[in-house]
Amino acid sequence: MDDRVAGALSLPDDWPAHPDLSLALNRMGSFDWDLDSGLMHMDEPALEVFDMSAEEYDNRPGSLSPRVPAEEGTRLDAMVSQALKSGRENYGAYFRRRRRDGTLRWTHTQGFIRRDAEGRPRRIIGIVRDATQELAASAARRTVDEERRRRTSLVQSTTAALAHARTVKDVTDVLKNSQGLAHLGATSLVMGLLEGSRIHLVADGPEGAYVTGTRYTRVDEPYPMGEVIRTLKPRFIESAEDFAASYPILWPHISHLGITAAAYLPLIAQARPIGALGLLYGDREGFPGDERNLLVALGTSIAQSLQRAMLYEQEHDLAEGLQQAMLPRRIPEVAGAQVAVRYRSARLGQDIGGDWYDIIPLPGGRVGAVIGDVQGHDTHAAAVMGQLRIVLRAYAAEGHRPATVMARASVFLHELDTDRFATCSYAEVDPVTGVVQLVRAGHVDPLVRDVDGSCRKLAADGGLPLGLSAEFGQLDYPVSTIDLDPGQTMVLYTDGLVELPGADFDQGMRLLESMVRDGPQDLQQLADRLCEVVDERGGQDDVAVLLLRRDSAHARHPGGRLQQHVAQNDPEALTSCRHMIRAAVRAWGAKERADEVELAADELVTNALMHTDGGAIVTIRILAGPERRLRVDVEDRSSALPRRRDAGESGVSGRGLMLVDLLADVWGVEARGGGKCVWCEFAVVEHR
Repeated sequence: MDDRVAGALSLPDDWPAHPDLSLALNRMGSFDWDLDSGLMHMDEPALEVFDMSAEEYDNRPGSLSPRVPAEEGTRLDAMVSQALKSGRENYGAYFRRRRRDGTLRWTHTQGFIRRDAEGRPRRIIGIVRDATQELAASAARRTVDEERRRRTSLVQSTTAALAHARTVKDVTDVLKNSQGLAHLGATSLVMGLLEGSRIHLVADGPEGAYVTGTRYTRVDEPYPMGEVIRTLKPRFIESAEDFAASYPILWPHISHLGITAAAYLPLIAQARPIGALGLLYGDREGFPGDERNLLVALGTSIAQSLQRAMLYEQEHDLAEGLQQAMLPRRIPEVAGAQVAVRYRSARLGQDIGGDWYDIIPLPGGRVGAVIGDVQGHDTHAAAVMGQLRIVLRAYAAEGHRPATVMARASVFLHELDTDRFATCSYAEVDPVTGVVQLVRAGHVDPLVRDVDGSCRKLAADGGLPLGLSAEFGQLDYPVSTIDLDPGQTMVLYTDGLVELPGADFDQGMRLLESMVRDGPQDLQQLADRLCEVVDERGGQDDVAVLLLRRDSAHARHPGGRLQQHVAQNDPEALTSCRHMIRAAVRAWGAKERADEVELAADELVTNALMHTDGGAIVTIRILAGPERRLRVDVEDRSSALPRRRDAGESGVSGRGLMLVDLLADVWGVEARGGGKCVWCEFAVVEHR
């Protein structure tokens, strides 16, 4: 070996650069790396870190390669190179090294870069040490921290899930599902609510955890839930032996579950107990202090959610009771028609609203069909609905025309001490003739389902909602007269049936029409199906449905009696009267005389309206006797008797009674109290 080589292998004059006894005392080794020669001198403690002897090391970094895995060496070289180029003065890193027996251990190195006056790196002086225990302790700390974070996250995630729980069942479902139990780390749970001096078990799980006879227990019985409710303190059971000794009555019934620990928490809300929660574990013993604190916090969160749920259910029960009290207790049977009604409560708020339906018996076999919706979803809406339903029924039963019924109901709501308005549809239906007089107050259009299943919307003119029409002085409600043929179904409903999350009203209407078209033929099943579909799509509004189907068996009727009031200056009433008469004649099997009867009745009514001060009451009926005859009576409040006169060739009046005389088989006049009745009769033949 020449002098140049020997000089290169010699130690620097100041080696070690800064002798430090503390390095050896702390089991640290040092190195001095001459970057010009490439030699790295390591002291004995440093060689011990790498499990190498002085004979095995030749002062060259490459001789460490058997102890440093290739990927670790590549990473270290890159890190040192980057430190040298960037001008940094030091670097540090953890890396793995392989001992003589092949096991891997962690090593920490810290290097300090010496540079010349021009900034060029000339030398690295540093330390190496075994960091296996340090990293193991750090990993253990990370594990503890992760467990602490997991437990904290458990409380947060459970609290977040409970925030969406509205009922006690929602709360128990959050806790009982497998994911909830897994987060809790428990194998099973029990939860009871305090009812007076008893504890009602409302949740237990999974299957097989229920103990017979514990559905209701007294607070003073020797059970853990009773104990935590009495003391208002949690009870942590550390082991199976602790459980058996503390609760000898309960333990024999649950020992087969493999329970090794349990935590029973009092559920306290507003400083009073409302129940208790028990978490049972099968793979642990004992509860560290921080875990106890987290479980107590969890119990507080559950108690608050339960209290909200219990208050919600109380309010819901009250509102639902009010709603049911306001709706009709029973729907009367309607001769000549089938009726189905349904009410589905909302899924938001207090699960109650102002939707209602009603069937009102009217004179002459007619019925009033009502569907309505008071603004809002609370007990006030239900209370307003009840009052409005009663007055609307009263106005209809008094014999007022549909438009008058609606106008008076609007005035009533406007004068009521409320800021609510209501939409409503009122249909006066004659099942015998099929005549329907429909009035809408801001409500959705009804539908008609034909016998073949096809469905169409009845686009009827409407007025303002009840309450608003009175406020703005627009009480003239148009009346639409339609014919409901035998077998056809009229569908009245509230807007909750057509409201779709994320969709517009027209889409909802198209879906409703398809549901009615494709729904069951049976009326009750169809009503059920309409409400089921709303539930399936997550409808959030309450829904009322009224279906009325005219019986096919009443397509032809041997006879009957219809009556209608026609007011002066009410052309719609006169049109409706004509419609009623024509429909009645057809329904009674006298279609061939329908034109004659309608024209004669129209002349009599027109005379009454023109020549008297009041309106007219029109009655049409089939007379019993050997000869089947149809009679039309027109009553008015004038005692002056009509007289037949010649109108002349150019006259525009005076032809009424002449037409009646020509059309009817017989006619006449009768005095009726303060007025009179002009009548005419037609012989009709019943067609079978």
